[in-house]
Amino acid sequence: MYGNPQGRLINEVQDLRRHGGRWLKEQREHAGLSQRELAERVGADYYTFISQLETGRGRIPPDRYLVWAQALGMDARDFVRELMRFYDPVTYGILFPADDKSSDAG
Repeated sequence: MYGNPQGRLINEVQDLRRHGGRWLKEQREHAGLSQRELAERVGADYYTFISQLETGRGRIPPDRYLVWAQALGMDARDFVRELMRFYDPVTYGILFPADDKSSDAG
């Protein structure tokens, strides 16, 4: 049985989360939002939650993906697809095998 849902070592999972956090930060900056502004848009109680995600400590709950995509001005499918590279690389690789060859998540 796997030690985590992705069957990856803790260091690999942390590395993926850090890459995902950098991607989230890029999207926030591209949208011209501060961490406080994004926190308000997604309904986070504290802007430090955004900082934690951007440094790879935590992940966005799946039931909040749509709110986050809207807050960042992104198409929801594009947002989830990209986030999946970091949060669920096994499923991402199955759904998008051609894309996975050069991804950071692979």
